[in-house]
Amino acid sequence: MRLLHTMIRVGNLERSLAFYTEVLGMKLLRRKDYPEGRFTLAFVGYQPESEGAVIELTHNWDTTEYDLGNGYGHIALEVDDAYKACEQIKQKGGNVVREAGPMKHSTTVIAFVEDPDGYKIELIQANSRVD
Repeated sequence: MRLLHTMIRVGNLERSLAFYTEVLGMKLLRRKDYPEGRFTLAFVGYQPESEGAVIELTHNWDTTEYDLGNGYGHIALEVDDAYKACEQIKQKGGNVVREAGPMKHSTTVIAFVEDPDGYKIELIQANSRVD
């Protein structure tokens, strides 16, 4: 078995695709409309689906926003330099909600950004993780 993807529902697919591809640098791997079901699936990631897990963005055509609830945590991305990544994300119009710095009670350097629908994405600096 292997992990294939994580699915999140988005209210505006074009806005979300712009964030994941232009701000976070992912690639649009595939996209398909399902007119009878009135939804679109778009898969984004840093590598082909055959090589690693990706994110499935599900857009239900008749829904413009979702209540994220309190069960969702975050998506985690490894970055070379969390401080630099935050600056680049802000320059591209992204929303940094926790600036880069050491995690409480650890030396692991993390930051958090938020996508257009309010989903949190943790940036974890490579080579700073201790656990």
